[in-house]
Amino acid sequence: MNRIALILALLLSSLCADAYTLVIDAGHGGKDAGAVGRTSKEKNINLSVALALGKMVEDNCPDVKVIYTRKKDVFVALDERANIANRAKADLFISIHTNSTPGKTGPRGAETYTLGMHRAADNLEVAKRENSVITLESNYEQKYEGFDPNSSESYIIFELMQDRNMAQSVRLARMVQEQFRVTAKRLDKGVHQAGFLVLRATSMPGVLVELGYINNPSEETYLNTQAGIAAMAKSIYKAIVAYRK
Repeated sequence: MNRIALILALLLSSLCADAYTLVIDAGHGGKDAGAVGRTSKEKNINLSVALALGKMVEDNCPDVKVIYTRKKDVFVALDERANIANRAKADLFISIHTNSTPGKTGPRGAETYTLGMHRAADNLEVAKRENSVITLESNYEQKYEGFDPNSSESYIIFELMQDRNMAQSVRLARMVQEQFRVTAKRLDKGVHQAGFLVLRATSMPGVLVELGYINNPSEETYLNTQAGIAAMAKSIYKAIVAYRK
């Protein structure tokens, strides 16, 4: 009897070890509000969509272990977000953000990024904005080896990088954009590359999603409705399901 119990325990242990691990990263948080709109803050939109996405996965994919970099309004250092994923030996990393541009009225649409060298000035500006969070960390100059998030020269390193997960990341990014277009009926702003530190530090396929523009009043309103949150989360969820097939 003890032998049978031992065999069953070993089998269960093996199944757990082979579980698929998804890390969902709600960008910004705590003292880092992210982009700020007329009535809301990016950190809260990101968290709402991240939690909705996680619940969909947990409810429908029993073989997937979901790990969140944050589940409430707290500040998490950029390198710690990547560390959470790396320590868990995650299979996939999804970082959720909300875009913004200078000026009162922004464009509209959703886009998805993979790690790489920017091919357009707009993509560089998105990376600069998202990476600038490191300046809120007390020892960021040492921790990030002199990387200046506001200096274009710092981003040259991404041109020299070889990302072994690039093909898989791009495949997922394209699926996310397809679902934004088909499921959420959003304007598809495409798949892009840029130098995001959080993607650079993770060791698994990953993407950074920009849900929309918080400085566009209609987009901000949409991203703060239950329907909008659910539609964006469902789009990412369906992309993950398709990616795993």
